[in-house]
Amino acid sequence: MVNINDVAPDFTEDAYVDGQIRKISLRDYRGKWVVLFFYPADFTFVCPTELGELADNYERIKSLGAEVISVSVDTAFVHAAWHEQSPTIRKIRFPMLADPARRVCSAYYTLIKEEGLSLRATYLIDPDGKIKALEFHDNSIGRSIDELVRKLEAAKFVREHNGEVCPMNWKPGAKTIRPGIDLVGKI
Repeated sequence: MVNINDVAPDFTEDAYVDGQIRKISLRDYRGKWVVLFFYPADFTFVCPTELGELADNYERIKSLGAEVISVSVDTAFVHAAWHEQSPTIRKIRFPMLADPARRVCSAYYTLIKEEGLSLRATYLIDPDGKIKALEFHDNSIGRSIDELVRKLEAAKFVREHNGEVCPMNWKPGAKTIRPGIDLVGKI
């Protein structure tokens, strides 16, 4: 299993991005935050609701210094066909990674071997390539993009403000905690 603060497993795979198929590697994104967004398969029911919302928030995520890479077990050709066929998926401007050999899903422990599909999972990776948050869902439960953005904002804040931590439901501008200072005498 990969854990918090582990270096995220690298990969080099085909992706459908900017109307073409090309190889991308996780190491290409060092120096940026990365949202690695696993989903079961193209042409399904819950996946386009998540990916559409992610596409609608892509510029917001990029403004935080992050890149999104979606991942499914489909080929890049299937990603291209879905992109061309679905108005919702056509909004996507981030790379759609193809993992038909299931190497990436296996490395990140999202693979459901009996089904050959990925679980819904999200990994938040910092600019040094370390995993700072991860979330797994049953495939029948969609994720919250607002919560994903909130986690990204909190992770960035903690990285940029050494020694401060973000309490539950923290949002930019809210009070943080300085362990050992703010809680002295309050525990």
